[in-house]
Amino acid sequence: MKRIVLVLALLAVGTVLFAQVNLPSEYRFASGNWAISGQRLYQNDVKAPLAKMNVRVPQSGAILYEFDARYESGGEDGHGGFGLHIFVDSAYNGASWGAGSSYLLWLNYDEKPGNRDIPAGLSAQIYRSRTNSWMELVQSYDLNNYAAMVTDEDLNYPVHFKITADGNTGEVRVYDPTEASGTVYYQLSLKDLPKSGNWVALRTNGVSLSFTN
Repeated sequence: MKRIVLVLALLAVGTVLFAQVNLPSEYRFASGNWAISGQRLYQNDVKAPLAKMNVRVPQSGAILYEFDARYESGGEDGHGGFGLHIFVDSAYNGASWGAGSSYLLWLNYDEKPGNRDIPAGLSAQIYRSRTNSWMELVQSYDLNNYAAMVTDEDLNYPVHFKITADGNTGEVRVYDPTEASGTVYYQLSLKDLPKSGNWVALRTNGVSLSFTN
C-alpha cells in the first residue's frame, strides 16, 4: 500500500501552488509545449524528453503541496515519466537533466530502461540533483505489482493529493488519497539538511499531462 500511494503522489505532485491556473507572478516555460486551456495547465509535447516549467516559490521549513493531475496522452510507446524538483536553489530557463541543487520525485514507466537499477515497467525514483547536468539516483521502487490497478478508465480522471515536505527535518508525508479522514500518511526522508530553495520545477518525459489546483 505504501508504494502505490507513493506512485499516485508522484503522478500528481507537479501541480504545486497552481490555484485555478492563476500562476505566481514569476514562472518560465523552459522547454516542451505548455499552454493554459480553461481551468487546466497542459504540457502537450509527448515527444519532449526534458519538458520543464520553472515556478518561483520560496521554500523553507514545512511546505504544503495540494493539487490534482490528469494523464492526457503519450504512453502508447511504452515509455513516459513525470515528476517535480523541490527545494530548487536556482532556475535554468532551458532543457536540463538536473535542476540546480534540489530533489526530484519521479514516476516512470519504461518497458526497456537503460539503467539496470530501474526495473522495467512501472517504477518510482527519488533523485538528488547537484547541478543542471548532474543527478544521482537515491532510491528506486518497483511498482509493477500495482500496474494492473491503473486502467484506461482511471487515467481519464484527475487525482487529488496532499503532500508535506519539511526542509529542516527532511520528513516528507504523502497523505493517502483513498482514506476519507485525511489523517493517514506514508513517510520518506530527504538528506543534506537543512534544505531550502526559491523554485520548483515541474517536468515530463515523453508524455502529456494536465494540472490544476
